[in-house]
Order: sequence, then structure tokens, then C-alpha cells
Amino acid sequence: MITPNDWYTSRIAETAKELTNIKKRILHISLLRIVFFLAGITAVIALFHAGTGVLIGAVCCTFLPFLALIKLHNRFFARKEWLETQEQINRNELKGLEGDFSGFDEGKEFVNPEHPYSFDLDLFGRNSLFQAINRTCTHIGKQTLARWMQEHLTQKELIELRQQGVRDMSERNEFREEFRITGLVNHGKTSDEEEIRRWSESPSNLLHATWVKLTLWGVPLINIALLAGGLTGICSISWFGLMFMLFVIISFAVIKKATLVQQTYGEKLKTLNSYAKLIALARQQVWKSAEVQQLIERLNIDGHSPAEALMQLSKELDRLDLRNNQLLYVILEGSIFFQLRQVVRIERWKERYGHHLMQWLETVGELDALCSLGTFAYNHPDYSYPSISDKPFQFIATAMGHPLMPAEQCVKNDALIPSRPFFLIITGANMAGKSTYLRTIGVNYLLACIGCPVCCKQLTLYPAQLITSLRTSDSLTDNESYFFAELKRLKRIIDLLNEGHELFIILDEILKGTNSADKQKGSLDLIRQFMHLQTNGIIATHDLLLGTLAEQFPDKIRNYCFEADIKENELSFSYKLREGVAQNMNACFLMKKMGIIIQDE
Repeated sequence: MITPNDWYTSRIAETAKELTNIKKRILHISLLRIVFFLAGITAVIALFHAGTGVLIGAVCCTFLPFLALIKLHNRFFARKEWLETQEQINRNELKGLEGDFSGFDEGKEFVNPEHPYSFDLDLFGRNSLFQAINRTCTHIGKQTLARWMQEHLTQKELIELRQQGVRDMSERNEFREEFRITGLVNHGKTSDEEEIRRWSESPSNLLHATWVKLTLWGVPLINIALLAGGLTGICSISWFGLMFMLFVIISFAVIKKATLVQQTYGEKLKTLNSYAKLIALARQQVWKSAEVQQLIERLNIDGHSPAEALMQLSKELDRLDLRNNQLLYVILEGSIFFQLRQVVRIERWKERYGHHLMQWLETVGELDALCSLGTFAYNHPDYSYPSISDKPFQFIATAMGHPLMPAEQCVKNDALIPSRPFFLIITGANMAGKSTYLRTIGVNYLLACIGCPVCCKQLTLYPAQLITSLRTSDSLTDNESYFFAELKRLKRIIDLLNEGHELFIILDEILKGTNSADKQKGSLDLIRQFMHLQTNGIIATHDLLLGTLAEQFPDKIRNYCFEADIKENELSFSYKLREGVAQNMNACFLMKKMGIIIQDE
């Protein structure tokens, strides 16, 4: 089986070869265009007095090929842009396999310290999980992927359905590549969804106005009648000219409406052309998974594809651009009231399809997000899909590592939470690996709950709502202390439990902002309350006294630790999880190593 590295390398080689040929063709066509243009000018000058037939023949033999070459040049240039995008995304994938995700959007706008878990687990921002997963090519796809990560699934059936979709998508390398390139080449960088939503939901006042119908029928009929009368001598032809110019003047009254459509929505609605292409690509595939089949079903209008409807809207908007040509403007307005006619045609399209529009975009966004998850799954063939349990609660992991950690540095550990209520208490020295272990559990738990494979040999879990408190910070703007901010997070957890929510809780060094006695008593009572509220989680702490809780709850609390080993006056870490309470602490040892005098008892 070809590896991801080999696949991306072969695609780069193929693309680079074709790109070289395309660039050569573009150069040759550019030179030919110059030759034909100069030849045409020379022929016109040399044959100016040779007769009309000869002159027309010379122009046809030079300028017609020149125009054809312009069209061919544009086609090759579009192909060049496609190939350059293809080469770049495959190079970025190769870098991503090596841990360099700088070529992908980091989603920093989604960073939210108040979120139940995303800030603690570094889901967004530089070198984040989002940056490692995100391969979206549309703004709405990016928003969808972020939402999936911020609001993970908590139902077994939905997670298993998503897993099927991710598996199906992961097997379609060429489709995912073509889908992404199509979106990147044709789609703008900015968000147009809100403007499009506003337009699709706005009333179509012109469409049913009586004066509009009379105008659209009356103007061309009056022009035809006056022109026919002038040509047959029934009336003066000047009446035709007079009415023609009057219609041009009257048309200024609808300029504002046409300009609003063209300037406010025109370019944004034209981006729908890219969505049409993405829809067409998705409908060409024969999908195996029920989730993707359901998405494709949402892209049906009486058995037809919305791609055709979106292309039709794009054409109507292109026609409205004809008003920008002053000569055409006068001719079209004077003869058929063109602006009003086009605005009505666009409004008619909106009345027919507008209520479907946002559903189409949201569906494309889900396909786009699913492509990202499929690429993540393909890039990690050694990852496993977790088993989703319906027994509350379970989290049983074997050989679990952090997906963002380089393989050569990643030390894998197990985790066992077999029932409810149940807590793991993790003790250990500074830098021994406690916080990394907590984040490893949190990230893999989240991956499992959005349908992705996980960095584990095997994982079984029950999908409760994840909530963490690993990185609480002061809020100077709200005049809020570190300790109070942490208390607010803990109160939020207690309130959710009292409301009956099923939670999986991950806490790191709780009550750090108070004195030792308060911290110890508060931590002990908090864990006892968690036991009473029948919940599950993991707590990392330096306070070894918390390890005594296993004696009070022998079947519900288990102690594990990360030890710091001191051998020959050197500190070393294995980063391997061990049973029991930590015995070695390294603060005093490190202080001595740095020259700080520590008095031995």
C-alpha cells in the first residue's frame, strides 16, 4: 500500500512536470500573439489601398488567430494556476507529515479562554490541533470544522455515523485534492455568507409590482411599434428616437436598485459559482457512507443538482455587468429597459431558490470539513478508530500518544477509567509529564468524539461532555484574580453536574491561587463532591495527600504518577505512567543545581 509520503511526493512530481510544459506553451503562445498582431498591423498598412476584399482577408488571417490565441492563453493560464495550487497543497502536506503545519490556517480567531476545553487543549492558534487538521477551502467549511471541534458529539450513533463518513472520505485522495483546489482557485478569502444570507432572506418587492410588469412589456412593444411606424411612413421616425431617449432617461430611476444588487451583492453572489463546482464534484462520486449520502441528498432539488441553479444565477449577474459599458447601457436601456429586466430575473431566481441557498452552502461546508477529517485520517494510517461505548462511563486507552508530538519524542501511556464514578489522581514532579498526559487524553477524547481516528493502539470511550481546567488566567479588564477565575470554572462544572449533565472532567493543579492549607482542604472536598455527583475525570496535582483519597474510595479512585529519577546527581524523566503516588520531587534538587542554597534538615 502506498504511504501518504509517497502519494504526495508522486503528485508533486507529476504536477511539476505538467507545470513545466504549460509554462512553455504559455511562452510560445505569447510569442505567437505578438507575431500575429504585428503581422496584422503590417498587412493593414501595406494593403490599405489594395482593395476591400484583400484588406478583409489580411485582417481575418492575422487578427482572428490573434483573438483565438488570447482565448487559448487564458485557458492555459487558468491551468497553470490550478497546477501551482496543486503543487503547493501537496508540498504543504509533506511538511505537515514532518510536523510543520505553517502552510495551513491556524484558526486564531476561534481562540477563546472561556470555552469549556478548547483553550486548555490548544485547539486553535499556532501549532494547534485545528491547524494540523484544517484543510478547508471555503470560509463556511472552516467555520463548520471549528464548530465541530468546539461542540463535539455526545451520541454514540452520531459519532459512529461520522466515523463512516471520515473513513469513506479518507479513501478518496484524488477527490479531496480536486475539491480543495477547486475551492482555493475559485473562492475568495473573505466571508460572504452573511451578505448572501441577508440577500436570500430580503423581500422581492419588484417581482410582483404591477408597474414593473407593465414597464417590461410596454417599453419593447412601444419601441417596436414606433420603429415599424417610422419605417412604413405611418409616423415620423423621430418619434422612435424621442421615446428611445426618454426611456434611457427614465431608466436612471432604477439605477440605484441595480447598483445595489451589483455592488453590494454582485461579487459575493458570484462566489456561488465556486460552490456550484464543489457541489458538482461531490455529486459525481458514488458514496458508501450514510452520512455523506445524507449530505448529497440535501443537494437535490426534485432530483436535480443545485449546481445548475447556482450557475444560472452567476450568468444573470454577469449579464448585469453589461450596464458598465456606456454604449451598451444606452442601447439596452432605451430598447428593453435592461437593468430592470435583469434585476427582476435575479429576484425571480431568489424567490425560487433563495430559501434553499444557505442549506446548500452549509452542506458544502460540512463536506469541506469532512474532507479535512478524511485527510487527517489518511495522513495517519497507524491511528485507530475508537470503539464508542454505551456504558457510562468508560475511557480505556492503550498506548496513547499526543497527535502533535513528533513520533520519535512521543512516549505513549495507557489510561483506565472503567466505570462511573471514577477518578484518576496523577501526582509527580515538575516537568515529569503530568500536564502533557492530561492534554493527550483530552485531545484524543475530542478526536474520538468528532469521528476521527486517535493516536492510540486501542481506545474505548463513552462520549460525555468534555470540560477542563488546565490553564486558568487572571483577567485584568474584569478585575478578576487568578483564584476567582478558577473558582468560576469549578462552579460551572458543579452547576452542570447538578443540572444532570454527563461530564468528563480534566483538571490540572486545582486551587493554585490560594495557600497550602486552603488548597489541600478545598481539593479534598471537591473530589469528594465529584464522587457524590457520580462523575468521572482526571486530576493532576503536586499535593501527595490527595493520594489518600484512594483509601476512602478504593473502587472509585486510582493513583498514578510520573516520577523524576535522580541518578549520579543527574535528573532524568521516563515520561512513563506508573501506579501509586509519586515519591521523588525535583524542586529542591533543581534549585541546588542552579546555585540556590537549600538547607538540609
